Amino acid sequence: MVAELILVRHGQSLANVAFTAANAEGLLEAAVSGRDAEVPLTETGEEQAAAVGKWLAALPEEHRPQVVITSPYLRARETWRIAAASSGLDLPVPRTDDRLVDRLMGELELLTHAAVAARYPDEVARRAEAGEFEYVPPGGESFADIAIRLKSFLDDLHTDHAGQRVIVVAHDAVVLMMRAVIEQLSWDEVLEVEREAGSVRNASITRFDGGSGELTLDRYNVIDHLPPT
Repeated sequence: MVAELILVRHGQSLANVAFTAANAEGLLEAAVSGRDAEVPLTETGEEQAAAVGKWLAALPEEHRPQVVITSPYLRARETWRIAAASSGLDLPVPRTDDRLVDRLMGELELLTHAAVAARYPDEVARRAEAGEFEYVPPGGESFADIAIRLKSFLDDLHTDHAGQRVIVVAHDAVVLMMRAVIEQLSWDEVLEVEREAGSVRNASITRFDGGSGELTLDRYNVIDHLPPT
């Protein structure tokens, strides 16, 4: 069992801003292109990442991370790079793990709601019939699939880094489903988490304490360290 697991969602990305605006206006295109894995941070996202670094710098030495693992996506790697630089600390060299990627949307990747409805008109009905937990976009994965890959990740994490403090930088779906896996939550309970705490926020911190011999939630989706918006 790891001694501690801290989960950080990446800072605000260009897609976070562009898709919120495009979906609000019902647009077919958002102001972002390329692959989801290469979407960069916004200036605000960079500032949020720097704030994570300041939070790390304020930790007592005995609470600083000993292991750093990020999603291979650019926005997660850049969040950690900026945070580490901002901290001024001699932090561990990060590694990436493909099991920490964002939810794979397949053919629907980087499509607005309006574009999905126009190009894949049957998907709305398929999604409603399957339910959000089991729905698989064409060529993509369900939340149930995310849970499977995160269970594998956690099993390896406990084996490889028992007794160590670990920080993971990834995505909202990863943070949410990590709670589901660790706490063995049903999908209804996952939805209740979202109703109570809202969506996982950019550069938020979630912490699990392993001191009791099992991972226990200490804080979830906290952004007290971020500058006011």
